[in-house]
Amino acid sequence: MNQFLRSLTPTQQVAALFLIVFGILVIASVTAFLLTLREQRNPHDDAWHEELRNFRSLLATSWFMVVAFWLAWATGDTMATILFSLIAFFALREFITLSPTRRGDHRSLVLAFFVVLPIQFVLVGTRHFDLFTVFIPVYVFLLIPVASAISGDSQRFLERNAKLQWGIMVCIYGMSHVPALLLLEFPGRNYEGKEAFLVFFLVSVVQTCMLVQHLVTRKLKRPPSLPEVSKSFNWYSWSIGLSVGCFAGGVLSFITPFKPGQALAMAFIACVAGSMGHLVMKALKRDRGVPAWGQRGVAVTGANGLLDRVDALCFAAPIFFHSVRWYFGV
Repeated sequence: MNQFLRSLTPTQQVAALFLIVFGILVIASVTAFLLTLREQRNPHDDAWHEELRNFRSLLATSWFMVVAFWLAWATGDTMATILFSLIAFFALREFITLSPTRRGDHRSLVLAFFVVLPIQFVLVGTRHFDLFTVFIPVYVFLLIPVASAISGDSQRFLERNAKLQWGIMVCIYGMSHVPALLLLEFPGRNYEGKEAFLVFFLVSVVQTCMLVQHLVTRKLKRPPSLPEVSKSFNWYSWSIGLSVGCFAGGVLSFITPFKPGQALAMAFIACVAGSMGHLVMKALKRDRGVPAWGQRGVAVTGANGLLDRVDALCFAAPIFFHSVRWYFGV
């Protein structure tokens, strides 16, 4: 089997990878359907219903991410950049919808959605990596307060601008690093045409970490370590999820330009960034008084909880991207 995969072209290898992943998801979806039949036979089993809802949520997130990355790979680099810019747009829309704004914020919001977001993704698509990494943290973070000040509204000025800057950082800056991974080049490493594997590696280790952490928490039912932030987070389950995610990274080293030890270290970086980012977003939701960004909680954002599905990736992608660039000097 390994020899057969090695005989395929890079494009065929990536296509085979997606076929395997889609096959696994189909099996999981059929399992969820069969479990739904059991749910109908146990209408009063609240614990079972909660477990099934969580399983469906994880399955929906997995389907969304796999389909998004398949479309990004299948449509080429330009369309991939456009696709992720749309995801960033709707994620930022969800974030802003639950962050109260005033009339004086309109200029800043227009800049964020229709100037900052397009420029950031154009810089990615044209491979201006040095500029796109500082465009938002330097230029935009100085520009947004200026636009707000010109409006003449000083009420809760710092709080309003901090919220918008944070939304731009997470939703636009973080998400823009996903298509950037597809555009990295590794001279002398025979990795041309396989960049989709790098994105798959990132998503796989982060999702594995999050999934294992969730399952361990559910099974062991340990008290939360940070109850004011999350009722489901404890350090024990997090450490197990992190360990399994790192192990998965070592196993998947053959699809990356990394050696097994390097892959394990990169998986560690991605898992820590993604899981801690997810925790940060839970704290933001708790501050806003909602259980979810979309339909599962308060259905006011219009994108069905998109930000819930990509929050960990928005944190993991930039740290993973810059770690790879720094280590390989690309």
